[in-house]
Amino acid sequence: MALLADGMGGRSGGRMASDQVLTTAKNLFQELPDRSKTLREMLAQIATEAHAVIRLTALAAEKEPHSTLVALIVQRDSAIWVHAGDSRLYHFRDGVLAHKTIDHSYGSQLNAQGQLVEGGPENERYKNILFSAIGIGHELRLDYGEVQDLRPGDCFVLASDGLWAYFSEREIGAMVYQLPARDAAEFFVRQARERARGGGDNLSIAIVKLVQPDPSASARPD
Repeated sequence: MALLADGMGGRSGGRMASDQVLTTAKNLFQELPDRSKTLREMLAQIATEAHAVIRLTALAAEKEPHSTLVALIVQRDSAIWVHAGDSRLYHFRDGVLAHKTIDHSYGSQLNAQGQLVEGGPENERYKNILFSAIGIGHELRLDYGEVQDLRPGDCFVLASDGLWAYFSEREIGAMVYQLPARDAAEFFVRQARERARGGGDNLSIAIVKLVQPDPSASARPD
């Protein structure tokens, strides 16, 4: 499982919310072999349990902490994911975009309806207003996706808005195709910092890349 949670709601509130998502996911994932739940049901449980705990904490602390969520599980030749908020999952095949999650922001919703002009000032106004996130004060919306025919050359990129905002889809796909996952992650963080010029937001990224096994790596000397 790969997981990304970008907390919001002040320094302490945002950190608490993202930590709660990570803790809930870790605990439930470790219990998976002993449960009869499907992977989709487990992803839903991660989101709803973390959401409930964060909401209770918000009421007690009189804060509004919340967090985005992107959770991906890869199993054999299939993958399934869930997301809430404006952190994204990209699925690339041989460097070409196969799927991208749609942000749970009013800006994305208005763009999809053709009500915003691309590059216009309204985009900046609405792009960071979320209508769904873990711990948000109204109904939680979760979107799911899956792929059943994974093969070497497939790559998943989970990224916070503070990172994906500085790269085109084509640039992300090209770099994860050319570089090992760790090298690509370091490249994106370094370039995002440079392009932000001292500003910007939280930079979080997780990369899962499927590669052809190296036969020599499993060879045993006679």
